[in-house]
Amino acid sequence: MAKFSRQFFMFAAAAAACALPVLANTTTAVANPYGIDALWAQGDIVAKGTLVILLTMSAATWYVGIVKILDQRRLIKLGRDLLKARGPELLTKAKALKDDGIYSSVAHAGAQAASEHNGELSKNVDLNTWVSMATYDAADHASSKMQAGMSVIATVGSTAPFVGLFGTVWGIYHALTAIGISGQASIDKVAGPVGESLIMTAIGLAVAVPAVLGYNWLVRRNKLVVEMVHTVAARLHTNLLSTPK
Repeated sequence: MAKFSRQFFMFAAAAAACALPVLANTTTAVANPYGIDALWAQGDIVAKGTLVILLTMSAATWYVGIVKILDQRRLIKLGRDLLKARGPELLTKAKALKDDGIYSSVAHAGAQAASEHNGELSKNVDLNTWVSMATYDAADHASSKMQAGMSVIATVGSTAPFVGLFGTVWGIYHALTAIGISGQASIDKVAGPVGESLIMTAIGLAVAVPAVLGYNWLVRRNKLVVEMVHTVAARLHTNLLSTPK
């Protein structure tokens, strides 16, 4: 029994020793010489610069998108809470908000316009027109503030494919240059630059597609916030006209 065990362990050790070169060859075969690591290691300054630009555009898109989503969620919640208020409570709650001048700016503008409507002004302009101008001007200004950051996402969505296309053209240029220098279109001369161009195309699309989809979604949510701002402005306008001075 001991002899059999010793022979078994000797056989296992020999099998393991034979398997090591096979595993080493398998590991070598799996390594991709035409992947992103190879692109960064072998690419020139133009290829690396294009890759950095695409990654920067992607980071900017995700940062602005996440910030906008959180801001929109907060403003939608505040708007729904405000629209539940009735009468003078709406003006009080809106003026007390710390919302970077979205709903609160409309409330302050309306209240200030109502308080300033006296003397010669009251003779030339009626209260309805004066308060309406103030509240809706503030609502339009708040709507403009809601567009902050959207131009970044729109720019990335529209330009990222072309930046990736530039990397594609540059990779194909390298492939043609390699063919011209070597005098033959062998796969080892062409595979690297062509792989580089395809990677640039893929990265350009991977940056552009989320930017376009995110932009359309954020625009729709911005529209919801803007509608809430104008609804709050209309209700404040009515409350200010019905409140005795």
